[in-house]
Amino acid sequence: MGLNFSTLYADNRDGSMRTTEQSTDSLIDNFIAPICRDFVTIVYQDDDILLINKPSGLLSLSGKNPLNWDSVHYRLVHGQVGVSPAFPEAKLAHRLDFGTSGIMLVGLNAESAQHLNQQFQLRTIQKRYLAMLEGWLEEDQGQISAAIAKDKSLFPRVKICHSTGKTAISEYILVQRLESPRRSLVQFTPLTGRTHQLRIHSLEIGHPILGCDLYASSQSEQLAERLLLHASDLYFVHPVTGEAVHGRCSCPF
Repeated sequence: MGLNFSTLYADNRDGSMRTTEQSTDSLIDNFIAPICRDFVTIVYQDDDILLINKPSGLLSLSGKNPLNWDSVHYRLVHGQVGVSPAFPEAKLAHRLDFGTSGIMLVGLNAESAQHLNQQFQLRTIQKRYLAMLEGWLEEDQGQISAAIAKDKSLFPRVKICHSTGKTAISEYILVQRLESPRRSLVQFTPLTGRTHQLRIHSLEIGHPILGCDLYASSQSEQLAERLLLHASDLYFVHPVTGEAVHGRCSCPF
C-alpha cells in the first residue's frame, strides 16, 4: 500500500515539532520531524537507478524515533499514492540533510547500489549545490578550507577544529548579489563530504545560509522559512552502462 497523506497523517495534522525535554541537547536528540506534504519526484528512471528530487523538510532515512518513520527511503519503498510506484529494492546511495532539497541518486538493485556506493566512497562523484547566504560576499569565487569535528556537547552540531577535525574543503562561485536584504546566491562544490560542511563553512566566512537553525547569525535563520540549500547537480558514471551522467534539479529559490 502506498503512502497516503490523508490517512497516515491523521494524528498529527498541525505539522508541529514535538520534544520530550526542554534542554538544548534534548531538543535536538528528541527532534520529531513536522509533516512534509511535498512529494518526492522522479527526475530520471531506468531499470537500475533513479534520480529524484527531495523536498526540504523530509528525512532521507527513517529515524530511530517511531514518529520519524516518514522519509525519502520509506516513500520510495512503499510508493506514493497517485505520484510514484513502490520500488521495494531501492537503496539510497547518499543522503541529504533534513532541510536540504534537491537531487538524490538511488540504486534499484543490489548491484547498482554497490557500484554507486563505491563511486561515493572513492569521491569520483561530483556534487554541486546552490545556497542563499546572508550578506554580500566580497569575492566572486573562492575556497573555504576549515577542518570539521563533531561537537559532542551540542549533538548533532559540528564545529571547526584545526587540531582534531577532519580536512574539509568547499569551493564557491558567486551567482548573484541581491538586495533587501543583502544576500548572495552562490554555487558550492564540496571537495570533501563532511557532515554539515557547507552550512558550517558558510558560517565560518561570516555568511551563514539563510534559514539554517544550527549555524546562524543573530538574524539569518529568520530570513527564510526553510534552509536555503539545494543540491542542484550530480555527475557520476552509470553503474551498468558505464556512461557519464549529469543529473540536475532546478532550484526552488
